[in-house]
Order: sequence, then structure tokens, then C-alpha cells
Amino acid sequence: MFTWGEDSQGGFRVKKGSASAAGDGVYFLKLGFHIKDLSAGHSALAFVKSDGNAFIIRTNESNDGRRVRGNQKSLKYEEKIQSVSCGDDVVTLLSETGRVLYVDSAHPPFTPRPLEVLCNIPVSQVACGSQHSVALTKDGQVYTWGQDSRGQLGLGRRKLGANSPQHLRSLSSIPLVQIAAGGEQSFALSVSGGVFSWGRNDCGQLGLGDTTDRHTPNPVHSLDMKKTIHISCGKDHTAILTKDGEVFTFGCGQYGQLGHNSFSDELCPRLVAEPQGSKVIKIACGRHHTLVMTDSKKVYSFGCGEQGQLGHGEESHQSVPLPVQLPQDAIDVPQIRDIYAGGNCSFATCSSTEDIHEGSNSDSMNKVQHCLDGLIDRWTSEHDSKSWEKIKQEIQRTFSSASCVNQSFLEQSRDKHFQTSPTYSGLNLSVARRNFKKLVKKNNVLAEVEAAVTKLIPSLNEKPVGVEGLRIYLLLIELLHVIQKHKQPESTNLTKAVAAVIVRLSADSLQVIGDWWSSLSASTMIEYIDVWKQTLSVILSLRPVPRNTGVKNLLLVLQYLYNANSRTAEAGRVPDNNFCLLIDQEFLKEDLWLWRSWSQHKNVPVEPLILCSFPIVMDLQTRKNVFEGNTECTMMETMGQSWWDIYWQCGREALPEKLLLRLDLMKASVLEDAFEQLAAVDHSDYKKLLVVYFDANNHHFHDDNLHKKDFFHEVFHKMFSAETGMFIFNDSKTLAWFPSRATQDEKSYFLFGVLCGLALFYKCIIHLPFPLVLFKKLLGVKPSLEDMMEFSPDLGKHLHYILQDCSDDGIEKLYLDFIINWDKTDIDLDPDNPEKTLTSQNKKEFVDAYVNYAFNTSVVRLFQEFDRGFFQVCDRDLVKLFRPKELQEVIVGKDFHDWTKLKQNTIYVGVYHAGHPTIQMFWEVFDELTEDQKTAFLWFLTGFERVPILGVDTIKMTVEDTQIDANLTYDWYYPKAHTCNSTLELPIYSTKEIMRDKLTETLSKKRN
Repeated sequence: MFTWGEDSQGGFRVKKGSASAAGDGVYFLKLGFHIKDLSAGHSALAFVKSDGNAFIIRTNESNDGRRVRGNQKSLKYEEKIQSVSCGDDVVTLLSETGRVLYVDSAHPPFTPRPLEVLCNIPVSQVACGSQHSVALTKDGQVYTWGQDSRGQLGLGRRKLGANSPQHLRSLSSIPLVQIAAGGEQSFALSVSGGVFSWGRNDCGQLGLGDTTDRHTPNPVHSLDMKKTIHISCGKDHTAILTKDGEVFTFGCGQYGQLGHNSFSDELCPRLVAEPQGSKVIKIACGRHHTLVMTDSKKVYSFGCGEQGQLGHGEESHQSVPLPVQLPQDAIDVPQIRDIYAGGNCSFATCSSTEDIHEGSNSDSMNKVQHCLDGLIDRWTSEHDSKSWEKIKQEIQRTFSSASCVNQSFLEQSRDKHFQTSPTYSGLNLSVARRNFKKLVKKNNVLAEVEAAVTKLIPSLNEKPVGVEGLRIYLLLIELLHVIQKHKQPESTNLTKAVAAVIVRLSADSLQVIGDWWSSLSASTMIEYIDVWKQTLSVILSLRPVPRNTGVKNLLLVLQYLYNANSRTAEAGRVPDNNFCLLIDQEFLKEDLWLWRSWSQHKNVPVEPLILCSFPIVMDLQTRKNVFEGNTECTMMETMGQSWWDIYWQCGREALPEKLLLRLDLMKASVLEDAFEQLAAVDHSDYKKLLVVYFDANNHHFHDDNLHKKDFFHEVFHKMFSAETGMFIFNDSKTLAWFPSRATQDEKSYFLFGVLCGLALFYKCIIHLPFPLVLFKKLLGVKPSLEDMMEFSPDLGKHLHYILQDCSDDGIEKLYLDFIINWDKTDIDLDPDNPEKTLTSQNKKEFVDAYVNYAFNTSVVRLFQEFDRGFFQVCDRDLVKLFRPKELQEVIVGKDFHDWTKLKQNTIYVGVYHAGHPTIQMFWEVFDELTEDQKTAFLWFLTGFERVPILGVDTIKMTVEDTQIDANLTYDWYYPKAHTCNSTLELPIYSTKEIMRDKLTETLSKKRN
């Protein structure tokens, strides 16, 4: 062990010649044993050997005024000692079983005596200030005793101290991982990563930003989110170590002990800048000095050096961390393992590389045993009836207490544990799951746990004080998940009870829980979603399906989860299809039938459970299924049941013309022909079966699906071409919008709506370069400034600047009025007040009026026609199953650029395989294509330029070899595609150049 500072060589019993100077006042002691823990106070030094034996060394004042150590004395006790902490005149010991002992170091013999109050309460940590002590029990409770002159006991304002440990109830609901004490201040580190301080604060040593003493624990908010893992206290300064290896100090800086290159006090925690580039892994505070150890095992010191406690070879004060010169590079010198500071002394214990690492004092403070780990193993082991009665009591006591459950399942070591806030719970859900899995192995244990939890649920507060009181709701869902996964629940009562207690929470509490759900991993979120889905699947499979409050509560919780998921960043968001309920098709049909009957004002006894009240809990696939199921129902009603049956049995060819919506088109005039023929039919015909013929091709093989795809592709590209003049475009020519002064007949926009409705009706992806606001308007959602920023980024940013960033004076200097120019026309946004000036008072009115004019007023007639045409085909209420973005992507699809995925999804048939030379040559040519050419290939292959919203996995290509005429070679043939099943016929070309030429020519001419 290295030692430096006040009487650094004294007291330790070492053999002659085992103490040697290491330079700069640092001495190396060959003790012959390992030190497990060490603490130094004003009048005593105590340490614990690795074998659990403890010793005390009394510090006395000599005749010449120097403080010198006496001889070490053994502290005899029947149990092994785990740790030790010294006050000015008291030594507190902690046994391995958690018993607290105290020794009066001023009066020999030094006999350890147990504290009666804590005899039956296992303790995990003890810490001593000058004249007070703090203990942390294994179940996370804090006890304090000793002097209370400055509030250091945290028990509130009181005149006297406490001779025996007092329960600090204000922290009883907060699971803690560490306690610390200094001169007359105390600290606790909560499992949420928060730091709590109380006691003397004349120098700012509590870190609360002032110098007022605190008589009860107060959170140190400036350390929130800093991931604190350890606290060490000096007489009137404090040091904090974070998981990232940063050190914050605050309090008295008189001797430079804060390490900020100054001798000033700091009222708030301040980062210690040095040593730069090093990660600190240990900290220790002496009376007026501080030690830190980096991950490279280098020790730095700063603060008071009057007794040589800095190890720099001089007795001056240092206000920045400087290295202690420890000769660790020598072959016979072991590695530094831990550091200790106390009074005016400093120590660095060592271990050789062969030694087994025994956790240091700070290690033990950073790790708290989960109190249920050992219990659950015993609960689930074999036991007799007498033991079982005791186990039942333990289960009831544990699981009927929210604080005890939270104590067991909190994150202790991961970075996220220290980020507890209204947006993160601080729970270690993997630990909770591991324990819950043990519980479900025994039916009798699980039954007792469920009974205790059932008893717990009604006692939960609707408005818990602080976010930590809400953790139990995540744990309850975790418990439900494990029960459902590993056991077949006998009833849904527990799940419904949890749903009921969640639903009754306040809006603020639900917001916090929602934010916590948002912070979960996607996999965990999916598992929690499945908890409610599984219960709902059971309920919804009943006949008749119950439509009571209990079922609606379950659906509401799913809706809360959905809302939470929608607040998650898109990259980490769970796809909507994970909210799909486990319901059978019969229920879906029943609910759809109820909706159709209800929407047609038929007399039905109940409303549909899902479609009206909870469309948010259906995933997109389910919504599409419902929409498409309604499409079939609509077509069946249009045809009549008999013809519908014939259609399914014999195909479209068996239907009479009167049941078809037939379009005979010329590709050269596809838009004009479509408009003319759609305008000529009755509006009710739009819901008949659509059949498209091109160029009078009535006698050749006809593929309905292929021709519909081709039709929608051609007609929408033609519609948005510049020559039609139907739309205006933004500056970048990427997005279209309705003109304020139409050059086309308004009926064209009605037919435009009909075509969009037909595309949705027939599940065809179309070229529709409109901004999101079009789909918002279809769904009755009000346009916003964000829509302007999408359509016209420069204008949107300008309006945002006016609304949010421009000062009042700045707005006056813009010299703007309510006259704008839109679609090349000057418009007065407030015609009742001509030349109205823009001011800071009416800027929101101006921005709202601008957006409203652009997306509502200026297009009211044209959009009404579009809207009317669209909903001539589609049922408005069922379209409202979709959200604006969903509706947009269902109709328009998604851009596809994952060509690697396309290659991975490709299937080879005939002579082809992945290693075939022609296939390898094809992918080489494909990789060399431009992005536009690859998009053209996608259209050539599938009939769509974009992919369905539900994922790229639906894009699969089959490649087969081309059958050729015996008199010709493959090099004469072009690639050919079958869009109905995305099959590519690829000739076996002789060279890469020929393949490139044939493929690019095919794409340029869109050969088929």
C-alpha cells in the first residue's frame, strides 16, 4: 500500500524493512495482506483486511504538537467485517450480514457494539460525518443518528440530535444506491440517478446553488442526467463521480480542493477539467483535499497540502489535479487498486496481477443487491409446509409494497439508469423479467404473487408524488407479459385490473408513463403491446363479444401506447402493424357489418367496437383489410349476390357489360378519353368492376390487373404534365397544388378525385405529387404552417421567422401588410381592412390567414370538386381509418432505393441461379444504372414506380430464361417483364455490353 500525508508511516504493523520511501513524501508499505476497506477520521484510522478482520489505529497529539498514530488494534467480533467508516471520534463497522457496529475510538478497549435499532434490519452501507452517521439498509431505507446542529440528520428542524438511528422517512419511497457524509453534510444517491443532500451548506457543499442549510433531503437538480455513480464528502466540500468518468466538485474551495484552478467556493456542481483525456474511475475526499484515480491507474490530488497529503513533495496548496508520483512501473511494485482519503491522509492500496479482485469500497457503493434475487430462489425451491407459511408472508410483504418492488428492479450499472426523468423510468426491466420468470415456475408462488399484486393495485395513487412513483405501472405490465408468455392465464381479471388503474391516472401521469413507454426499446414496446393484444384476443373471441367498460379500458391502454409510440423518433418507432389485435376474421366481418349497418342508418343495437371508437388501435394492414373488405361488400351490393358468386367462380368474363365500368382508351389520348368516359357514366357506376382496354385491343389476351396498372400509370403522369395546366407547382417543380385560377373546367377536378378514389379502391399506386396537406384536407385535418414549409420551404421559413423569431421591432421594420401574392395574383388577406399593417400583435393572424388562403380559400371550389369525386368512389368514414401520412402512402406508395434488398429478394428459376454468369452479368449492369433507370426498371417489372407502404419485402423479382426461336440467338431478344407477378424474362446474352444495350433500350422505350 502507498501512503502519504500526516504521519504516513505510522500505526500499521509491518515487518522491519517493509516500509520504504517512494519519493515526494510517499511511502510504500509491504503489509503482507490485502486491505478490503479503509477510512480515516480526525482521531482514528480503521481498515478491514480481505479476511474480514478489522483494525483501528488511534491518532494522538504528541508533546511537540504533532499528530502521530498509535499501534493498530484488532477489533474483535464474531462476524466478518465488510466495510468501515470513521467520524471524528466514532468508528462504524458493517458486518457481512449487514449488522452495524460502533466503536468509541476515544475510550479503549475498542469493543464493537451493535446498534440495537438496526439489529434486525440488514444494512448495505454506512457513512460517517464529523459527529453524525448515516446507514443505508438493503431495502433502500436511510437511517441517521448523531449530532444535528446543521440539519445533517435530515429529520427536519429540531434542537437535539439523535442517540439512536432514526428512519429518514422522506426518502423511504426512493430506492437508493449510496449514502455519503462529510463534516456536517449528508448525501444520498437515488436509483434514479438523482443526488439528494441535506445539512450544513455555508460554503455551498450541498450543491443547491445557495448557502442555506437544509434540514431535510433536497434534490440536487443540477446533477440530474449526469449519471452520478459515486459521492465523496470532505469536511465542507463534495465530489461527484459520473459513469462517464467525469468529476464534479462543489463547496469550499479555500485550499483548492475543488480542482478548478481557483480558491473560490462553488455553490453548484462544476466539472473538474483536469486531467484531460482521462476517465476517472475512483474519487476520495479528505478533510480539505481530493484524490482521483483514472482508468490508467494514475492517481491525481489537489487541495490542502500542509501535511504532505497531496504526495507532490511539497506542502503547498494545489488548485488543479496533479499526479501523485507512484512508482508503479517497477517490476516488484503491484498495481494500484483503490484510493482512500480521510483527515489529512491519503492511501492507495495495491494488488498484483495474480490477485483476485475484491470489490472496493466505492464498487460496493455503486452496486446494490436486488433484494428479491435470493428470496425468489428460495421461494421457488422445495420447502416444507412450515417454510411455505413464512414464504407466503414474505411474498405478501414484498409484492403488496410498490417501493419494495421498485427497489428490486431498478437499473444499477447501465448508463440509462442515471437518466431517470419524466421521459425515462430508470428501471432495469431485464432484471425484473428475470425475477418474474423465476416466479412463474411455481404455480403456488405465482398465485400468491398475483394475490399480492391484486391487493396492491387499488392502493396505487392516481397522482403519485414525483415520477418515481409511476415506475410500478411499467413493472405491472412486465409482470403481465411474463405471466402470459410462460403461463396460460386462467382469467383476464388481472390484466383488466391493471388497465383500469392505468386509465384512471391523471393526464400528467399518463403523459409521463407515455414518455417512458416512448423510451423503451422497440422490442420491449412490442412485448408490452402484446400484453393487451393477447387479453383482447381472448375477449374478442367470445361470442357474443362483450362491449363493456373492461374491454374499452384495454383498448384505451393500447391507444395510450400508440400515442406514446407516435411521440417516438421515427427511427425508433414501432411500426403501426404491431398494434394489430389478435382477432379472428369473423369478428372483423361482424364489426364491418355493424359499421355498414350503422352508417346506413339501419337499426342496430350496438355500435361497432373497433371501427367507430378505436380505429387508432388497428394497424395499417388491418385498416387496409377493412377498407378492401368494404370494397368487396360495395361491389357485391352493386352486382347482387348471384352475380358476385358467378364472378368469383368464373371470372370477369362471365359478367354482363352492365355490371362493368368499362374504359376503352387510346394511349395517345388516355387522359382525355378517361375524363370523357368517366363523365358520361352515372356516378353509381364508379363502384362497378373497372375494366380497361387500350387501343381497341378487345380480341387479344387481356390481363385486367396489368391494364389497370398501366392505365393509372399513364393517366396520372399525363395529368401532371405541364401541358395539361391543371395544377400549379412549387419553385422546385416537385410538388403540385390546385390553382387559384383554374384553366380547366371544374368538372376535371371532380374527375381527378374520381380517379384518385378508383386508384385507392383498386389498390393501385399512382403518381400523385401533392403535399401532405391534400390528404389532411381529405380527412378534415386543418392545414398548418408545416404544410407551407413542405410545399414552399422559403415562404414557410419566412412565415416561421415572422411568427417565432422576429422581434417586435423587427416586424415593424419589415413594412409588410396583409396583401400577399399567391399564384401570381395579389390577394388582400383582410379585405374588410384594406392595407392592414403587419404588427407583432397580429402576426399570428397574418400567418394563419396566409396558410388558410393558400390551402383553403384559394382552392375552395376546386378542392370541393376533387373531394366530391374522391368520395363518390370511397366511403368517407372508412377513409378516415387512415391518418394523413398513411393515406398518402397507401395511395402514393413509398420511394424505393434499396436495390440490395431487391437483389436479396430475387428468385431464380429455370437454368438460372445466383452464381450463373448471366445473372452475375445482369447485376453488374444493374448496379451501373442511374437511379432514374433503376426506378424505370421497377416500373417495368411491377407496374409501379414506388412500393407499397407495408414494406419492401413485398417487392420480389423472379428471373427466368427466355424461350427463343430455334433460328435466332439470345442476343436478338430484349428483356421482358410480367408485372402481374414481377417476373423478368432475361435472355442469356453473350456479352455484358449487349445486355447493357438491350436493358437500357428497353427501359428508355418502356418496352413490354
